[in-house]
Amino acid sequence: MKLALCQIDAVIGDFDGNVERIAAAARVAASSPTPPDLVVFPEMSLCGYPPMDLLDQPSFAERDEAAFRRLQKALPRGVAVAVGHIGRNRSGLGRPLRNALSVVLDGEVVFEQAKTLLPTYDVFDEARYFEPASERRLWRHRGVAVGFAICEDLWRETAPVPGMRYPVDPPRELLDAGADLIVVPSASPFQLDKSALRVGLCSDLARTGSVPVAYCNMAGADDSLVFDGRSFLVDRTGRLVALGVFGEGILAVDTDECADEATIAAFPDRWEEAERVLVEGIRGYMRKCGFKKAHLGLSGGIDSAIVAVLAAKAIGPENLTCIAMPSRFSSTGSIDDSVELAANLRCRLETIPIEGPFSSFLATMEPHFAGLPFGLTEENLQARVRGDILMAWSNKFDSMLLTTGNKSELAVGYCTLYGDMCGALAPIGDLLKTEVFELCESVYAREGLLPRAIIDKPPSAELRPNQLDQDSLPPYELLDAVLRLYIEDDLAVDAIVALGFDEGLVRRVVSMTARAEYKRRQAAPVVKVSPRAFGMGRRMPIARIVSEARPR
Repeated sequence: MKLALCQIDAVIGDFDGNVERIAAAARVAASSPTPPDLVVFPEMSLCGYPPMDLLDQPSFAERDEAAFRRLQKALPRGVAVAVGHIGRNRSGLGRPLRNALSVVLDGEVVFEQAKTLLPTYDVFDEARYFEPASERRLWRHRGVAVGFAICEDLWRETAPVPGMRYPVDPPRELLDAGADLIVVPSASPFQLDKSALRVGLCSDLARTGSVPVAYCNMAGADDSLVFDGRSFLVDRTGRLVALGVFGEGILAVDTDECADEATIAAFPDRWEEAERVLVEGIRGYMRKCGFKKAHLGLSGGIDSAIVAVLAAKAIGPENLTCIAMPSRFSSTGSIDDSVELAANLRCRLETIPIEGPFSSFLATMEPHFAGLPFGLTEENLQARVRGDILMAWSNKFDSMLLTTGNKSELAVGYCTLYGDMCGALAPIGDLLKTEVFELCESVYAREGLLPRAIIDKPPSAELRPNQLDQDSLPPYELLDAVLRLYIEDDLAVDAIVALGFDEGLVRRVVSMTARAEYKRRQAAPVVKVSPRAFGMGRRMPIARIVSEARPR
């Protein structure tokens, strides 16, 4: 069977726009010299994903239904088109909506299937809104029995969260019913190395049933989530024979053709792909929120430097302003490095010293702080002066502020609320500090752009004389290893210690992470690239007893 897997960037709630995107892509696919038997679009592509509590508004589902009727008329004739949308639960039992897929042929719906497994882990909360399918059926078209497994239906017993198991196995049921082909319409957000995981699942399924498996994924960015596209086909032996581009595009495949070894697809480089995702995260967020310009505070450190590189690529250097805000503690090297980076990127650089307002704050508070040593309060004052400057720039020039903190800092609270945490989006807020270095080394090796001195210098906030991050934090190699186990793998203190980590270190890191929860609740959304990012995918109470972090 010839398939066209259409990776579109569906905008949440833009029903008119999404109808046009779907219809236009279907027309392009249908006009191919070898027209497809089936054109496939991602899960929930008519309304955009994830719509979250918009689904609680009756008018949202009604608009989706009206858009679907318009789409039926707009799709090209003579070719079957599978589209993900909001469906109605007509059984009268359970929740009123379904996560549905319909196949349209010549303006008529010829097949429907609802999603069976509704994820409720990480960023997903579909059981809050949808009723699961009670049965899975095959669609027969041109002599081929096609089974549709909508996104999570593919994952069945692979346990995306430790201990999770499902009571049903939709792909197995489709194979047992005699499926000749499995098609997976999906809205699967990117995370590092996830392409290989998706392909591995489909390869296992293909070998189990000796059937080809086609995977069609969403493209674009919505809030913290980036959908990478990267649709693919595995043949009946489980070989990856075709892999789609990053972002929007159409992958044309033929399940009956056998690929030779020279044409078998290869996975993209890990950090090149991560860079694409972060760039798309900035671009999509700004476009869908209505911003054309962005700015950030450029300190001469590695975090703000890589965010500047990503932003320049996302929106063009002509739309980016970097603002250096030196203080009495800023090193000459940091200032010079900022100038060099802005020149490399060809973006605007403004220098606004903070000594004036900082000294004014100190004078104002001097009667109250008299006799007390210079400390964290004065350090945070500098960060908050900078935050005020950056927010003033945002208000005056309708420019979106990008915050430059990384995941390690957000985890342990090594950041200043209403200071360096100011901003609308944290592009690297889901990258641990060691991962920031890896990304920067990748960019430097391919393009330069980043001054070598920025990568090589010891990290410092430069808020007091001779300050280094390691004065306040464990070495990043150790800190990040513990954070990965605690945050992303959900291991408790004892389990982490059993892996060979110092107990005092582990308890300190866990305690710092718990105490910083109130800061993260007020932080900008991050661009998600890990299995567990801060934000809606990790919901922790602010006021709690951190018993596992206390010394015994």
